Amino acid sequence: MKATVEFPNPALKSILKQRGFKISWNKVKKSGPSAFGRRHFYLILLSIGNSKIHYDDRVIHLDGVYLFFANSRIPYATEILSEKHTGYSCVFTEEFIKPLERLENFQKSPLFQLNSNPAFKLNPEQQSKLTEFFDTMIARDSSEYLYKDDLMRTYIELIIHEALQMRPAEHFIQSKNASLRIVTQFMDILERQFPIENLSEPLKLKTAQDYATLLSIHVNYLNRAVREITGKSTTAILAERITAEAITLLRHTDWSISDIAYTLGFEYANYFSNFFKKTTGNIPKFYRDH
Repeated sequence: MKATVEFPNPALKSILKQRGFKISWNKVKKSGPSAFGRRHFYLILLSIGNSKIHYDDRVIHLDGVYLFFANSRIPYATEILSEKHTGYSCVFTEEFIKPLERLENFQKSPLFQLNSNPAFKLNPEQQSKLTEFFDTMIARDSSEYLYKDDLMRTYIELIIHEALQMRPAEHFIQSKNASLRIVTQFMDILERQFPIENLSEPLKLKTAQDYATLLSIHVNYLNRAVREITGKSTTAILAERITAEAITLLRHTDWSISDIAYTLGFEYANYFSNFFKKTTGNIPKFYRDH
């Protein structure tokens, strides 16, 4: 399934361009998969019914009541399986949530990380609480309250915190030390380079030294911190992330292997092929054909 950068419908696109936020209650009919691609917005979905999310290289079956989170980094498509499917959707841009004081923590939330499970099955109590949140958001959003955008941001945070509480505590235990702060900043900068969506905008930061320079620290300090917190070298972390993006581009775009190599910072396609074979055990064409 090839992916593109998918834009919302014209009405939603206009709303997001003007304000960057849209909350709604939805009732949708049974339908096949929507266009598969990355979106230029965040999505929080309360899904009630039977549906499937084609999420990167996975298919997530939402049969019942689920809370689903999506961001602009991972391509996805939705498929409605039930005749009567209802729920709520909250769509917002990164620009809309910039005023949040804890934006940095928000972006690091496991809910929006590439390796995170984006779907949460809700029990009746959780459904009732989150439904109340969404209903209140819709009511307040239709009011003339001058600061309702700030109010909507507060409710977005509340929904995220409700979901975080559904995760086992060990997922969020973090030691507060200098190494963790350095690695957190490093990982944030790394993720901000992705997804690659334009052939004319190749990867800018390629080496541990590039990141150390941007962080204004010695590269040895960065390497020690990354090893301490993750158990891996900085080079290994970079290789894993570049490989993951390479696989996504090979599977979901029609770009040539040479173009993909260039956007990921490789001067020559054979350098990329050698790197890819070393990290995955396969040549790039393997993922293009599977």
